[in-house]
Amino acid sequence: MNPYSSLSDDFYINMHLHTEMDLPNQRETVLHFFELMQRRYPKLRHFYQRERGEFILEEDKEHGAYRWIAAEPRRMCSGIVNPNSLEEAMDQHCEVLDVVPHTMAISKLDCESIGLMYGFDYSCRGNHNQILADAIGMPTGFDAMAQRTGSQLMSYEPVIQMSLDDVFRTHARIHFETRSTVFQAKSGEYSEDLLSAYITVRRFDSLEPDEDFKTEVLRLERLLRELMDNYIVESILKPLQNCIATR
Repeated sequence: MNPYSSLSDDFYINMHLHTEMDLPNQRETVLHFFELMQRRYPKLRHFYQRERGEFILEEDKEHGAYRWIAAEPRRMCSGIVNPNSLEEAMDQHCEVLDVVPHTMAISKLDCESIGLMYGFDYSCRGNHNQILADAIGMPTGFDAMAQRTGSQLMSYEPVIQMSLDDVFRTHARIHFETRSTVFQAKSGEYSEDLLSAYITVRRFDSLEPDEDFKTEVLRLERLLRELMDNYIVESILKPLQNCIATR
C-alpha cells in the first residue's frame, strides 16, 4: 500500500548516491550494469545517453507509473513514479545499491552522500507562489509586506534544512518549486503547470566499515517516514492540497 499516493497528482521516490570520484564510463561496464537491472525489471527497455554524459534506462511513461535508473559522472540514481507501494520502490533502490559496489566499483569510502527523496507534484492553475504562501503561511516578518494592497507575490520557494543528529551527518531538507512566470502574472492567464514539493533525508560522509549502502538507505527511509507521518503530511502537504482544490 502507498499511504502518500492520495496527497498529490503524482508521487515519486528517488534515491541518489553521490560519489567523490568519477564513476566508470567504459562501454562494457555501463552496459553490464544496466543489463543486470533490466533482467531484474524487464520493462526497463529505453536506454539512452544525455549530452552531459548521463546514462538512462527507463520504462514507458505513457501509463503514468514507471521506473528509471541513471548513472551520472558522480551520481547513481534510482526512481519510481507512482509506485503501488513504498516497498516496491525501496526494493528497486536496494537492488541498485546491492549491485553498484561490484559493477560500478563504488566503495563505502567513495560515498560523498546517500539520499532518499519523496516528491509530490500538483497540477494547478494560478499564481503558485501565492498558493504556497496561503497554504503554509509566510514568515511573520514578511507577512505584512506580502499583504500590501496592489502587490503580487512573485517568488516564494521556502527551503528548510536541518540536522537530524548531533554530529550533523544526517540532514533533512524540505523545498518547493513553483512554475508561475512573470508573463503569466502580467497577463492574468495562467497555464496548468506543476507545483512541486520535495522532502529529502540525506546522509553525508563515507560509510563505516560495518555499514553498507542498503542498510543505510533503509535507515533513511525510517527517518523520512517519521517526518512525513508526524509533521509534514498534516502541516504542509494536506494544507497545500486543500488550497489547490479550492482555487
